[in-house]
Amino acid sequence: MSRLESPGVADAGTAVSERRKIVLVELPTYENILPLASGYIQAYAQDAPAVAAGYTFEIVSYPISEDRHQMVRELAARDAYLYTFSCYIWNMKLVRWVLDELRALRPDAHYLLGGPQVMNHAATYLDDGAENVYVCNGEGERTSLELILQLDADVPDMRQVPGLSFWSEGELITTEPAPRIQNLMDIPSPFLNGVFDDHEFSFAIMETNRGCPFRCTFCYWGAATNSKVNKFEEERIKAELKWISEHRYSALMIADANWGLSPRDVTLSEYIVQCSEENGYPLIIHMAAAKNRPERMAEITEIFVRGGLMVSQPISLQTMNESTLEMVDRKNIREETYIGLQRLLREKRISSYVEMIWPLPGETLDSFKEGLTRLCRSYADTIIVYPQLFLHNTPMYSQREALGIVTAEVPSDVSEAEVVLGTKWVTEEDCRDGYWVNHALYTLYNMRALFVLSGYLDATGVISYGELFAQMSRYFRTRTDTEICRFLVQQTQDLANYDLLNTGKTAHMILSSHRDEFDRLLADFVTAQDWWADPMARQAFEMDLLARAYVYREPVRTPDYPFTEIVLREQPHPQGFTAEVSAELLRLLVGREMLQAADPETERVTLHIDHRGRQKMPYMPQRSLEHNANYCHGMVLRSREILPTIQVASTEVLAPVA
Repeated sequence: MSRLESPGVADAGTAVSERRKIVLVELPTYENILPLASGYIQAYAQDAPAVAAGYTFEIVSYPISEDRHQMVRELAARDAYLYTFSCYIWNMKLVRWVLDELRALRPDAHYLLGGPQVMNHAATYLDDGAENVYVCNGEGERTSLELILQLDADVPDMRQVPGLSFWSEGELITTEPAPRIQNLMDIPSPFLNGVFDDHEFSFAIMETNRGCPFRCTFCYWGAATNSKVNKFEEERIKAELKWISEHRYSALMIADANWGLSPRDVTLSEYIVQCSEENGYPLIIHMAAAKNRPERMAEITEIFVRGGLMVSQPISLQTMNESTLEMVDRKNIREETYIGLQRLLREKRISSYVEMIWPLPGETLDSFKEGLTRLCRSYADTIIVYPQLFLHNTPMYSQREALGIVTAEVPSDVSEAEVVLGTKWVTEEDCRDGYWVNHALYTLYNMRALFVLSGYLDATGVISYGELFAQMSRYFRTRTDTEICRFLVQQTQDLANYDLLNTGKTAHMILSSHRDEFDRLLADFVTAQDWWADPMARQAFEMDLLARAYVYREPVRTPDYPFTEIVLREQPHPQGFTAEVSAELLRLLVGREMLQAADPETERVTLHIDHRGRQKMPYMPQRSLEHNANYCHGMVLRSREILPTIQVASTEVLAPVA
């Protein structure tokens, strides 16, 4: 648990003990994340003299994994006049539980709920008619301040607070929306005015603007801001970045919808690197890349990579289906833009990953598989498919009936995640088949289990990527005699695949703990196929066994498989293999961009397959599976850090015919 306390500025005649306390509560997914939303609310409220004189503030942050009973006891002990909660899809069930328990212990306090999960849904979250619980229906700063001022009035009138929902005399009241804050400089900086001093956080979050010019119907961001982007001034941003660096924050998340949308983002990226070089922090940068700015994003990514702050660039494509793009109002974000950015990053040898969503409206199982095939053919580094979440306050939320959307809530006592399981274009069976196709994509392509082989089969017209993934996914479901497949079955049944930690657990199993089991599973599958009679298919498979990444820093081990096409030279070195391959396989590897071209006259080639990687960490058995899974998921996203380096050691050339 992390806490920030700020007494504000009291009038000379106001004793601190006489002032009311406001506790701003955040429940993030991970520890040590700076509570930016609460910081803004406190900074904005304290800027009002009456609030600064009459109130003290505390920001309390508990990760969702914290003991919830201890949470409630500690919050109750603070005996606040007003508690605020930041509410999101990933913490809402926990917020509701904490709120109920806390109200039982502190019935005279006031409670304000804000965030994208609760706004405009007061009927759901204020369902017991309590008159001391409120919902904020927009940006939190202005509504929170007006609520505090009304609570302090001789005769409070909550109808005067814009953007608020509450119960009064048996009636649920919702006031007029608060206008957006056009001039963001009206919000004092919580970094620069002392709110975050004496912090206990290591992961900083900051905004340089608010808003999104796009209106994707599945997303809250653009829909909530009417496409208008408002900006903080550049000098303030630089001052905050300097503060973050000097206060030794290890990681920085730029919480803009589209970093790189503005030309100034290039200059600010350079300034972040400058701060890191001068102070040693931050160590890593996270951001959401701008849409339709591939050259600028490639430039920004290169700046961060050169500065050692970034190792992978997300490319948020979401779908390859044109009709789906139009249906979700994303048709103005061009596919070729993303493909171009991916190509630029690949040329600079910078990792990237394409983000997709399944199943969006208009997408069918066939179009989904075809889209994955096109992405694999474009040599995407990694493809991440997220189950579609049905989010409050998005345009799609009001289109449920028109789009035939069927959902299910994930089994959780923390999250309120609602997963789309069907649309007019996808039955629930199709949806789950798509999840299984993604399991195959994730293991065969992302983790390189059949990377060379799948590319060969697709290029020769034997079977496309998408159909191979579908075939493998059906096979997975028959192999419940293996622990790996039982895990995939369980997470699919439980809808646990929405949790990225489960993809990390899959990577941990496939690339480390159950590597030998997966080798045998793969061998059983490929040897039963008609195309196994093709010698090149066998060569490609044997190369995949040797070239599949090791996610941890650990000695390599020879696969338990009778190699017939590739000759392994001696025993493997702890860091890799030495293997003799044919000229045909060499050309296939060159075509897959796995190594540089060699002598075209070559007949046999000896390759070094070096698995050292660049930033791998050893497996830490003393840490939880969740901790290691989080690491594994991150490493799959920056695949170039763990993929082996393949180099030609020697060649043999055919002698000329006499």
